[in-house]
Amino acid sequence: MSSYRLSEELPETVQAALSVYSPFLQQLLYNRNITTAAAAAAFLAPSYDEHLHDPFLLNDMDLAVATILEAMKAEEKIAIYSDYDCDGIPGGVVLHDFFVAVGYTNFINHIPHRHYDGFGLNVAAVEKLAEDGVELIITIDCGSTDVAAVARANELGVKVVITDHHQVKEVAPPAVAIVNPQIGDTYPFKGLCGAGVIFKVVQALIQKGDFDLTTGWEKWWLDMVGIATIADMVPLRDENRTLAHYGLQVLRKSRRPGLQKLLRKQKASQQHLTEDDIGFTIGPRINAASRMDNPEDAFLMLSETDEVKADAYVDHLEKLNNERKGVVASMTKEVHKRMQAMTELPHVLVLGNPEWRPSLVGLTANKLAEEYNRPAFVWGRDGNGKIKGSCRSDGSMSVITIMEAVKDSLAEFGGHHMAGGFGVSEAAIHTLPQAMHDAVEKLGSDVRIDTEKVAEFAFTPDSLTAAVVREQQQLAPFGMDNEKPLYVITDVIPDTVNVFGKTKEHTKITFNGSGVVREAIAFFKLPEHFTRTPESLVPCTLLAYLEQSFFMGRLQTRLRIVDIV
Repeated sequence: MSSYRLSEELPETVQAALSVYSPFLQQLLYNRNITTAAAAAAFLAPSYDEHLHDPFLLNDMDLAVATILEAMKAEEKIAIYSDYDCDGIPGGVVLHDFFVAVGYTNFINHIPHRHYDGFGLNVAAVEKLAEDGVELIITIDCGSTDVAAVARANELGVKVVITDHHQVKEVAPPAVAIVNPQIGDTYPFKGLCGAGVIFKVVQALIQKGDFDLTTGWEKWWLDMVGIATIADMVPLRDENRTLAHYGLQVLRKSRRPGLQKLLRKQKASQQHLTEDDIGFTIGPRINAASRMDNPEDAFLMLSETDEVKADAYVDHLEKLNNERKGVVASMTKEVHKRMQAMTELPHVLVLGNPEWRPSLVGLTANKLAEEYNRPAFVWGRDGNGKIKGSCRSDGSMSVITIMEAVKDSLAEFGGHHMAGGFGVSEAAIHTLPQAMHDAVEKLGSDVRIDTEKVAEFAFTPDSLTAAVVREQQQLAPFGMDNEKPLYVITDVIPDTVNVFGKTKEHTKITFNGSGVVREAIAFFKLPEHFTRTPESLVPCTLLAYLEQSFFMGRLQTRLRIVDIV
């Protein structure tokens, strides 16, 4: 059951400061804590030259650049060691493309296998790279906590430069340099993703190195930084807003044959690409490589310049993504069978199977949490025999609070209110469901999350004009710390209420009005799942997002329903 309120009206002083903008745009800016003309101008029109920080303010940047330039001068073999996700892989492409552009050839890209190697720099990989003659390892999006692996590299005479954005523990790895915005207070912004950090390294290398590169050439690599910044859920404020803004601009013009083929195959318009295309089309296919098979397949799809080879990588990733969907569907089917056998639902759903891959269980946890309106913890067994899982909240309870309460049963855990990951010992997995149920009973209201939704503006169907769509677009790309605005749409009189899709699990409402929107949809929600069931010709109020997308060459402007009240 949703409750909502409208966001507070902006004070007269802010209205005066933002008076050049419409009341609607003023409200959206104020809701994002933008209260001055200068801050509004910077937010609405990010500047590549003015709004990016000096890369040399980052911790150890001087050392990192000197080490890399010396290695290049001596023609040492360099390994780019990047994480296997939608941040590390594009980050690996950035450094790969830099080396190619400046004509440096003695390097390799290495990406650990999610199922067998796990996250981060590992000792076995360091030993193998040393055996293969690698003299310098540059990590991307990992390494900040990998003390043992870096120590082993030192023993083997391999230098390590860590570039990362994750928190460093009390004991830092003994690397030559650790470039990480979380360390120290010299860098003005801590929110960069891994690909953002390596882009800053590349900027610094170009500044210090004597390379025959056209000024501004590095901007072509912002497509990768844009994908990672949007997909990795880092705050889209400050420098990240600039990187994401220009990243999308470059993506719309990107010459990468793999990206072009991927978008064509999904009938998405490259010219009109949005952050939603990254979230729903590009990101899942990059992640499918590591979830199902070899993460390097996604790297090759993005970095390949040969049309025929790129086509083959895209087809392979599409096949993997379809396999992923099939495996998740069968896991969800098995879970539903088990759920039906339960006489009483516990406060927390804890389910697993040693045959399941931990890399896929988060998708099942998400479906369970949505369907049964309670947190879901789903586990599997990784390639090293360890039990690991993912958890999702339905929005009513904090999964991190639950995990804190049962930490003695967990080998490891992390996350936030809505999602997280965990590891469990063989002994504790059998008692974990009861432990979590009991913890929620004991916590009472302390585990609850405030589910009241805040709508940013109220409209009627007639007032949803083309100007509103254009002004909302000025705030894009949307993501963490710059959420897509949620609106209240009053006086909606549905002409039709239908369910659609192959399995009839989505809802579509059509309505009339003099505005530009004529339909509202909700995926994986039936009419009876809303606070109020919509009926034809009966007035209702929608809580919804305003969306515009190009699909199969057609511009669609519609509402995405969150609830009907």
